[in-house]
Amino acid sequence: MRSVYVVAGGISKFAKARPDKTFPAIVKESYELLLEDLGIEPRQAYELIDGTVASYFSDHFLRQLKGATMVQDYLGLCPKPSHRVEGGGATGGLSFQEGWKSVASGNMDVCLIFGFETMSHVNTWKGNEFIALASDVSFDYPVGGFYTGYYAMMVVRHMQEFGTTPEQLAHVSVKNHANAFYNPYAQKREKLSIKDVRNSPMVAWPLTRRDVCVMSDGAACILLASEAGLKKIEKACRKSLPKVKVTGIGRGTDAMRMADRPHKKVILLPHEKESDYKGLKYPGVHSFRAGRMASKQAYEMAKITDPLKEIDFVELHDAYTSSEIQTYEDMGLCKYGEGGNFAESGATFMPSVDYGLKLKQKTICPVNPSGGLIACGHPVGATGLMQGVFALWQLQNSIKKHFKDDTLQVKNSKRGIIHSHAGTGTYVTVSILEREG
Repeated sequence: MRSVYVVAGGISKFAKARPDKTFPAIVKESYELLLEDLGIEPRQAYELIDGTVASYFSDHFLRQLKGATMVQDYLGLCPKPSHRVEGGGATGGLSFQEGWKSVASGNMDVCLIFGFETMSHVNTWKGNEFIALASDVSFDYPVGGFYTGYYAMMVVRHMQEFGTTPEQLAHVSVKNHANAFYNPYAQKREKLSIKDVRNSPMVAWPLTRRDVCVMSDGAACILLASEAGLKKIEKACRKSLPKVKVTGIGRGTDAMRMADRPHKKVILLPHEKESDYKGLKYPGVHSFRAGRMASKQAYEMAKITDPLKEIDFVELHDAYTSSEIQTYEDMGLCKYGEGGNFAESGATFMPSVDYGLKLKQKTICPVNPSGGLIACGHPVGATGLMQGVFALWQLQNSIKKHFKDDTLQVKNSKRGIIHSHAGTGTYVTVSILEREG
C-alpha cells in the first residue's frame, strides 16, 4: 500500500442559493482555487490528473442524472476515468476515501475528488423530503417524517440516559457560529448567545432552528497524490509543497431502522476498558455504532492510542448540535454519557475566539474550527470535502492566506481528523491527516 498525500484543495462560497452559476460552474470555482493555490494552468492539471472521483448526494435536487459527467466535461478532464460515489451525508467522506484507494492501490498517481450540491432548486419542505428518503421508506419514513424528528428523538434519549441539557446543545451552536464568523466561505457568520439559540424557532424539541444545519449550494475539491505524483506536481508548479499525509482511514455502518440496532458490548477504543461502561445500553439510539467502528479503524491505522491527547483538531459532521455531542463520545474524545458536559467545558473551543461564555477549562482539541455544517452550510456532496480542504489549510498553516485572518488557525497543528456521517448513523467515515516534518 502506497503513501497518499493531500496536495491541494479548493472550495466555493457556500450559500443558501447560488443563482449566479450552474452546478458545473460552482465546481469549477472550487477547482480554480485549487489550481491557483498550486500555481498551475488547467492544461498542466490535465496532464497531471490520472482520474477523478465525483461526490454528490441526490439526483433529485439536480433533476439531472449523471451530473458528475457534466462536471468532468466542464473541467476539461474528459476522457480521463471517473466514478461517482453516493452515501447520504457521508458522500464527501466516502469519496475522499475512494480517491485515497485509487492512489494507495497504485491505480492512479494523482486523483482529483470533486463534490457539490445545489439544494436551492427545490422548496425547503421538498428538500427535506428528499433527504428523508435516506431513511427506511417502508418503516421509519412513514412514522417519523423528516430527519430533525429522528435526531430529536435520539437526543431526548441521550438526555434521559445521561442528563444532557438543551443549554449544552446550545454551546455547540454558539461555538460553531462564532468560529464561522471568521470564515469567508461560510453561509452563516453570526455571533450568538445561548439565549439566541434557545429562543430561535423550535423545529423538534429540544432542537431549535439554530441547532440544525441548513441546506446549501456549494462545491469543494481535493487533490490526492502518491509520492511519485507529488513530485510530478512539484515539478509542474516549480516549488516544494507541504507534505500532508493520510495516515488513517476508517468506515462503519449500521442498520437503517433504528429499532433493529441491538444492545451489545461497547466497541472499545485503545484508551478504554470494559469497566468504563458497565450497564450501558449500546448503541441504543443515543450513540452511533458506525462512528465508533470508523474511529477504531482509523486510530489503529494511524497508531493513535488516546485521541484527545494526540489529535490537534477535528472537523466533524455536526448536522445537529446533538450529533456533535454524540460524536464526541463515539470518537472517544470523552466517555459515553459525558458529551454534554464536554460540550460546555471549553475543551473544544478555539482559544483565539471570544464566545461571550464563561468556559470551565482551556482548549484541548478544537472541534469544527471552520464553523462546521451548522454555520458553514451543508451542500451534501461537498461537505466532507469542505472538511478536508479546511483540515489541509490548517496543517499547511495557511488559514491566514485563505481567510485573510488567522483567528481560526490552530497553532502548531500536526494531526487532524475529518468525519462524515450519513442517515441516522448508517454510514460514517473517519480520515486522519498528518503533516510530515
